[in-house]
Amino acid sequence: MIYINVKDNENLDKALKKYKKKYEKIGIMKELRSRQAFEKPSITRRMEIKKAAYRSFMQHQEGN
Repeated sequence: MIYINVKDNENLDKALKKYKKKYEKIGIMKELRSRQAFEKPSITRRMEIKKAAYRSFMQHQEGN
């Protein structure tokens, strides 16, 4: 359950923005997607290595 502290005179848009930010930070959607189907640990590690290599490549490209 996500709790958001909203002040009495706070705008609804600001409260919604706080909710969305907290929702993203907690990672609910990410976990739901990962639970849709079982993934073997070896595949999970392989994907993490690919993501790390991609991030490294992109950081190297920014430096040029």
